Amino acid sequence: MKRILVLLAIVGAAACAHKKAAQEPVVPPPPPAAEAPASEEAAPVEVEPQVVTPVTDTPAQEALTYSLEELNAKGYLKPVFFDYDQSDIKSEFRDALEQNARFLARNPSVRVMMEGHCDERGTREYNIALGTRRAEAAKSYLVALGVDAGRLQTISYGKEKPFADCHDESCWSQNRRAHFVIIAK
Repeated sequence: MKRILVLLAIVGAAACAHKKAAQEPVVPPPPPAAEAPASEEAAPVEVEPQVVTPVTDTPAQEALTYSLEELNAKGYLKPVFFDYDQSDIKSEFRDALEQNARFLARNPSVRVMMEGHCDERGTREYNIALGTRRAEAAKSYLVALGVDAGRLQTISYGKEKPFADCHDESCWSQNRRAHFVIIAK
């Protein structure tokens, strides 16, 4: 009888140990590092902060002899265009933003409104939000280039103020933009 009790005790102890091991959570190893999947909204472009040095292609303050209307008509500040449903700054428009930053460095009293625009597709609310992201992306890029954020304002018009008024990609691509307007000199 003693042998049976000892045997039962051993079997019971083994069963308890097995049950405990089964109840402990198994932590899987972390997955191998992989690239994050592409999302609809690309991560903002990081810019190496630097101070923009004025270039000498036009004398400082020369532009300020014009009225605001003339300044904006002369196109001193270049627009930035975006892909469909995107607000990241494309590499091909970094030069335009750098030129804009140089103009602003030469003319430190100039204040600018960056307007975010979208094409006609999507709801009004969605396009207002997308236009805001586009204007803010342009502003962030200029600030990273050394432009004082206090000189820059943003507004979104969404799809309400199209530049081109037709209903195909040739027009839509012109309407997906951050447009720069000098508001004070």
